[in-house]
Amino acid sequence: MSVLARALAIRRLIEPAGGNAALRLLRSSNLPLAGALLPTHLGAPGARIPTAELHERLDIDLEELRPHLELPERTGKAYCDDWRAAGLLVRRAASDARGETYELSPDAIDALRVLEQLEAPRTALTESRLVSLAAAVRQLAIDTDPDVTRRIDGLRAERARLDAEIARLESGDIEPVDERRARERATEVLVMAQDLPTDFARVRAQFEALNHDLRARILDSSKTPGSVLDDVFRGVDLIESSDEGRTFTAFAALVRDAERSDELESDLSAVLSRDFALALAPEARRILRALVRQLKSGSREVQVVLTEFARGLRRYVQSHEFQRDRALRDAIQEALAAAVPASRRVKPYTAAGIELELTASSLRSAGELTPHDPAEFEPSAPLEDVEPGLIDFESLAAIARETEIDFVELTEAVNAVVARGEPASVGDVLEAHPASQGLASVIGLLSLATRHGAIDRGAVERLTWTGSDGAVRSADVERHVFTKEIPA
Repeated sequence: MSVLARALAIRRLIEPAGGNAALRLLRSSNLPLAGALLPTHLGAPGARIPTAELHERLDIDLEELRPHLELPERTGKAYCDDWRAAGLLVRRAASDARGETYELSPDAIDALRVLEQLEAPRTALTESRLVSLAAAVRQLAIDTDPDVTRRIDGLRAERARLDAEIARLESGDIEPVDERRARERATEVLVMAQDLPTDFARVRAQFEALNHDLRARILDSSKTPGSVLDDVFRGVDLIESSDEGRTFTAFAALVRDAERSDELESDLSAVLSRDFALALAPEARRILRALVRQLKSGSREVQVVLTEFARGLRRYVQSHEFQRDRALRDAIQEALAAAVPASRRVKPYTAAGIELELTASSLRSAGELTPHDPAEFEPSAPLEDVEPGLIDFESLAAIARETEIDFVELTEAVNAVVARGEPASVGDVLEAHPASQGLASVIGLLSLATRHGAIDRGAVERLTWTGSDGAVRSADVERHVFTKEIPA
């Protein structure tokens, strides 16, 4: 690429309209605000938040930030609208509930990763990265070598190296990698793991662009055999058969392989149990622990999107909905073609003498609508006068015992047992005075012992009581002891 071509390409990336969203964010004046709020609420892998919930969270954060930053009086919703228009937020319909959700776009994830790397720079060159690079290059050279003899020699050399390593370990010459190298390799794994959300978001965006391109090609397709329209009618899945679809399908097959997933999870558990892993940051350990789950959930989400696009494309064709869109496109193109010569004689603001009634009201937000609730106009049931009656004290006491623990009764039982002159456990109290309220009495005695007694750490006591259904139950708890009477 020439100097001129590269300069023009870079200029297109920073253009206000149509440029790269990541660069727009890095060059924006509210970068401190976006760089703090977006990763806080949407920085987790695959994070999605309902739109109303994110608006409320941002409003709370903005109140905290205004005393320290010069911020205009704008709401969280206004910032979300700006970030969505700038290509930093993606708004989608929620799959498991009504409403919509926000998530970060691939460009926003890239920009936030740049900020993270600037805040905490990583070592540019490490031994583990060089070893991984050399191993990948060597494996590529072996796999792409057309000479079978050289490939066999390479595999035999690799087998000889592995046999020598096995013999060294069997002889007792065991020397694990030192902690510095282990941390370097773990860091390389973390870098790749942190790239996964961006990769999944980018694959999803590629499928969306491919779906849009296929629908446009269907509108422009001809009746000749081999067109996109004919392929869809014949049942060819154009999205899954694309380069992106085949690549993702191969990746998803590896993730869904139970044996490989179990091996990866076992290896991660073994790595986290090593001594060097204790020096890793808690966030790094969390990422490693959730790596397999993240791979599976991200793969499943993209697979759902892929399936929805494929079904939607087939339904779009089989329902002949494309014919209506094609007729609408043709009508728009004819109107535009007629408007060009007419614009030379008639100004756009010239009155046409035609009144056109709108078929719907003009609304800027769905919140302007007030749904009709028939229940608001239903008359309520008339209130009836109830004859006054006598209060039954025993019934009120029974109701109170069903809803509250009788601590007065329990206190008297504890004091009666402690008055014998020796410390008494909860089991001793229950043996002398059985639980009249079942489990509630047991819980009440444990609560009293926690406040007025002592806990015998390490000692276990079995407590037995009879429930309201007549069944005898028991539980093993730490031994609680009453050493003195409880004040009334």
